[in-house]
Amino acid sequence: MVSHQESLRLQYALRQRARELGWHEADIDIIDTDLGFSAASASHRDGFKDLVARVGLSEVGMILSIDATRLARNCSDWYPLLDICRLRGCLIADRDGVYDPASPNGRLLLGLKGTISELELHTIRSRLTAGLLAKAERGELALTLPVGLSRDPSGVVVKDPNIEVQERLDLLFESFLRLRAAAKVMRMLNSRGLDLPRRDRHGDLRWTHAPASAVTAILKNPAYAGAFVFGRSKTGERRTPTGHSIKKPRPMEEWRIVVKDRYPAYIDWPTYQKIRAILTDNRAEYMRIKSRGVPRDGVLLLHGIAYCGRCGHKMFVRYKGGGRYVCNHLRTQTGAPTCQEVRARSVDAAVAAAFLIALAPAELDALSRARRTQQLSDKATRGAIERQLERKRYLASLAERQFQRVDPDNRLVAGELERRWEAALVELKHAEEEAARERPTAPITNLTLGKALTEKVVSLHGRLPEIWADTGTTDANRKALLRCLVDKVVLDRTEPGTAHVRIVWRGGATSEMAIAVPVATIAALARGEEMRLRILEMARAQIPDDEIADTLTREGYRSPTRPDRVLSITVSCIRRRAGIRVTTPRSRWRHGEGKLKVGEMAATMGIPEKWLRVQIRQRRILLDEPGTGAFLFDDTPATREAVAKLRNHHVDRIDLRSN
Repeated sequence: MVSHQESLRLQYALRQRARELGWHEADIDIIDTDLGFSAASASHRDGFKDLVARVGLSEVGMILSIDATRLARNCSDWYPLLDICRLRGCLIADRDGVYDPASPNGRLLLGLKGTISELELHTIRSRLTAGLLAKAERGELALTLPVGLSRDPSGVVVKDPNIEVQERLDLLFESFLRLRAAAKVMRMLNSRGLDLPRRDRHGDLRWTHAPASAVTAILKNPAYAGAFVFGRSKTGERRTPTGHSIKKPRPMEEWRIVVKDRYPAYIDWPTYQKIRAILTDNRAEYMRIKSRGVPRDGVLLLHGIAYCGRCGHKMFVRYKGGGRYVCNHLRTQTGAPTCQEVRARSVDAAVAAAFLIALAPAELDALSRARRTQQLSDKATRGAIERQLERKRYLASLAERQFQRVDPDNRLVAGELERRWEAALVELKHAEEEAARERPTAPITNLTLGKALTEKVVSLHGRLPEIWADTGTTDANRKALLRCLVDKVVLDRTEPGTAHVRIVWRGGATSEMAIAVPVATIAALARGEEMRLRILEMARAQIPDDEIADTLTREGYRSPTRPDRVLSITVSCIRRRAGIRVTTPRSRWRHGEGKLKVGEMAATMGIPEKWLRVQIRQRRILLDEPGTGAFLFDDTPATREAVAKLRNHHVDRIDLRSN
C-alpha cells in the first residue's frame, strides 16, 4: 500500500464516478478506515461494519467500489450485505455497472462476483503457501534469526561477530548441561552480574538482566543447533480479546519441516535433543506429560521417580507422620481408596546402596571428569566476566567522548550526556568489582593429571559413599546424582512387612529386591507369631534378653521397626506381657571382646566422655547402630588413631562402621 499507490488513487476517484451518476458533492461520503486490511473477514474491519449499519438505517442509496473484492471476500459477509441492500433499496456499483440487489439479474451477478472473489482469495493463498513451503523445505526461507545469528549482505547466515555474544551463549549452554535447570542458570548469571544478549522490537542487540523466560527461549531454539525449523507452532482454538488466534508450540516430533546443518551451530543436534529432554523432564506436570520434575530439597530420595507397582501411577511423597511414598492418584481422580503406602527410610537406603554399588567402577573416571569440567566451567565464567568488563569500559569511554564534544553552552544536551557518562562509570565500577571477586587468587594449573594429583584422586576412590552421606551434600544433589543412572523405581508392598522394589536403570536394565519395611506391631510381621512363641520358649528357660535377640537375629527374625535384626527391647516387651520374670536381671549390657563402650574409649585415650558423645550425636563419628543400647568402638590402634585425628581437627568426620 505504501509503494503501490495506483489502486488507492482509483478508489478515491470513485467520488468523481458518483458525481457523474448524479450525486451531489454533499451527499457523497468516503469510508477509508479499512485501508490495509484484508476483506477475508469483517471481524476486524470497522469501516465495513459502519457501512452495513448505515445501510440498515436507510442512510445509503448506493455503494461504489472498484470491484466486489473491496467489499468482502467472504460469502458469509457478502450475502447479508446483499439482503440488507435489497430490503432498504440500496444499489451497488463498480467499474462495470450498477446493480440492484432486489432484481433477480442483479442478485445473480452480485452473487457470482462474491463467489468468484472468495475463490480468488483461496487460490492466491494456496499459491503463496505452496511457494513458501517449497522455500522452507530447502531451508532458504528467511525467518527471524535469534540473537547470536545474523545475515551478511549476501544473505548468508553467520554467527554474530560480537565475540562476547558468542561466549555468553556458549556459557549458557555449558551451564545448563552442568546445572540441568533453567532457573539455576538464570540465578547463576544474575548472581555474577552477567547480562544476557537480547533483541529489542527493532531487532537491535540489547544487554539485559537474564529472566528465566529468556534463558528457556534460547535453550529451546533449534537455530542454535544449526537447524532450520518451520512449523514449530500451531493455531489454537483460544483467541485474544481482539479476536486474534493464540499460537501454541508443537512437540518436536510434530514440527513440519526440519533442515539440519543449515546455520552455524553453537551446539550439535544430539546435545539440543538432550537439552529439550531435560527441560521436558523438569516440568512437574505428571498428569499431562508424565515428567519427573526438577530435583528439589527434601529428605525423601525417590521424589518424582517412584511409581506404584499395582496401578502404575506416580507415587507422591508425604512427610507427615514420617516419610512415606503414597499412591493416591486414583483417590484424587475417582474417589477410590488409597492404593498403597510405603515407608521411605528402608526403600531409600536400599536404592542408594544399589546406586553406589553400580557407580563404584566408574568412580575414579568420574572424579577426573568432574575436575576437568569444573575448571572449564570456571574458565568460561571468568571469560564472560572479562568480556562484559571490556564492553563496559568501551561504553564508558564512548560516553566520555560524547560529553567532551558537546557545546558547553548547550546545557540541556550537556546535562543528559553527563548523566549517561556517570551511569556508565557506575556500571563499569560494578563490573570491575565482580571481575575482582571472580579472579582466582592462585594460578590455574594444567588440566593434565600429574603424578601427585593422580595419587590424590586414587586415594579418593571408594569414598563416594562417604561423600554421599556428607552433610555438605544437599538432598537435591543426591537426587540429581541418582537420576543420572536411575530412570524410575517401582514399589509394591506385597506383604505388610515387605516391599518389592524394581529399579529401572537408564538404558532399560532392571534390578529387583525385596526390602523389609517397618510395621506397627509384631502381629503385622509375616513370622511375627512364630517369633513370639520362640521368645517365650527361650525366656522360660531364663535366657537373657540380649542373647535371645542375638539368637533370633541369626535365625532370620526381626523387630517391627528394624529390617534386619531383633532388638532386646522387643524381647523384653514380649516377655513382660507374658508375665515371665528374669531371676537374675542384668544391670549392664554385655559386649564381646575387642569392643569398648564410650566411657571405656574415653578413659583409654584420656579424653572427655561428653566430647565423644557429642561427636556421635552430631554424626562426626559414624558407628554401627547399637542393638543393645550402647555404642561400641573397636579396640584397635586404627580406631584410636582415627579418633585422635578428629580430636586434633585434622579431619572433619570419621567412619568407623563395619560396612
